[in-house]
Amino acid sequence: MCAISNSNRKIDVHAHYLPPGYADEMRRAGIVHPDGMPDYPKWSPELALETYEKLGIETGMLSISSPGVHYGDDAAARRLARKVNEAGAEAVMKHPKRFGLFGALPMPDVDGSLEELTYAMGTLRADGIGLKTNVHGIYLGDAKFDPIFEELNRRKAVVFVHPTSPACWQQCAMGYPRPMLEFPFDTARAVTNLIFTGTLERYPDISIIVPHNGGAVPVLAGRINAVGHRLRLGAAGTKDAITYLRRLYYDTAIQSEHTLSSLVQLADVSHIVYGSDWPWYPEPGVSETNRELEASRFVSDEDRAAIHRTNALELLTRLKSVAA
Repeated sequence: MCAISNSNRKIDVHAHYLPPGYADEMRRAGIVHPDGMPDYPKWSPELALETYEKLGIETGMLSISSPGVHYGDDAAARRLARKVNEAGAEAVMKHPKRFGLFGALPMPDVDGSLEELTYAMGTLRADGIGLKTNVHGIYLGDAKFDPIFEELNRRKAVVFVHPTSPACWQQCAMGYPRPMLEFPFDTARAVTNLIFTGTLERYPDISIIVPHNGGAVPVLAGRINAVGHRLRLGAAGTKDAITYLRRLYYDTAIQSEHTLSSLVQLADVSHIVYGSDWPWYPEPGVSETNRELEASRFVSDEDRAAIHRTNALELLTRLKSVAA
């Protein structure tokens, strides 16, 4: 029997899920066109496994995409976070090799988030936590969220950060769906904020995955570094911004030769992991991204094997224990 290649055993750190009732609840809350997109995609464990087979994905790390679980009501957000986390954990329990879970938190509700973080990572054994770049205009480095980062750091957690619409999207999105332009730039805002608030300095034991090849981060890295250094931005102890950027992990979701060429100049290949963004990014788009990564002149075959699989295994300890 022929060995299965690493390109057909991908670990997808950017795999979204929409458990039963999630989209309906968001629509009832008035979020009918999430981030300006036409509608919510379809998802079920069965559809995911069928699609993973086509895309060469062995394991999908499930996370809730934007707009998340908080739509203005703390109590509702706590309930919805619990509901989606339990649904994700059930999928992992039934298919431990095919799914993993980045638990959702009802931010900006800090007390509710701490409670859910403990439940998700303690009781449900989630592989990590998924956060949004901002929550109702509050970015992750805000001091309000320090208790959450303290607990994530204590647990040496893996955190998957996903972009969402900035608070100013009505003025700056020009009527386009926000994932097209605003998501890459909000990713850059969030990462820059984590650096210059000193959050990455204070909580060094959190492993953070930045999506979409880092969004606008690799292209802006030199500018962020130069201006930050010249103006002495940031909390006491903040190092060169590039040092922090190279500590982060980056996924390949919706990558292209343009974005990958910038990313490999910023990050070591050992900090690049595979991502699909399915089902929010349709299967044909993921297939095209896969082909581009397979053919890319910016990474070697050894690099591709690491990106597809082995880098994620080093990051996600439970998967390493169940991988065959």
